Amino acid sequence: MKRSQINRSYRQARACFARHHWSLPPRPAWDITDFGLGDFRRWGLTLINLATQPEYCEKLMYARRGQTTPCHTHSKKKEDIVCRAGRLTLRLWPRKPGGGRMPASLLVAVDGRLRRLRSGRSFTLAAGSRVTLVPGVWHEFFPASTECIIGEVSTANDDLTDNFFADPRIGRFPELIEDEPAAVRLVSEIRRTP
Repeated sequence: MKRSQINRSYRQARACFARHHWSLPPRPAWDITDFGLGDFRRWGLTLINLATQPEYCEKLMYARRGQTTPCHTHSKKKEDIVCRAGRLTLRLWPRKPGGGRMPASLLVAVDGRLRRLRSGRSFTLAAGSRVTLVPGVWHEFFPASTECIIGEVSTANDDLTDNFFADPRIGRFPELIEDEPAAVRLVSEIRRTP
């Protein structure tokens, strides 16, 4: 992923957060990724780790229309995905898509009430709404609006070992191409620093 793309998304996200009065912490941990697919406009997400504790995690995310967070699941993490601004579309599956006969529906909590949703069928959250995903529920999401602020509140988060993508080509962190100076250092870069 080109550093210029990372810098542009960083500036767009900061501007969107400011327009919607989201104050960021003094040293936010930025994570901007194309999931190793080389097409940030289609498969991209900008994340900020607001809290990473042994018991819980909180993230703030930003995506533009056309960007999808690819289908994935977690074996340990339970999470609430919250539409904070704009409109967010999700698709959920009770098990890995494309792996044989799929149950027709699954039961999930949307805004605290259990709803039966069709497997793989899109549904959209308005600003303020949330869906609770338990471990093993496969999910992907994308903005239904021009841009979207997405929140995540979850149990402990481990991006290195608890992300399982339906597409085996996907990597959680991008390879970086340094075509201009960095406006921000990413979580993946900080982890690699000795």
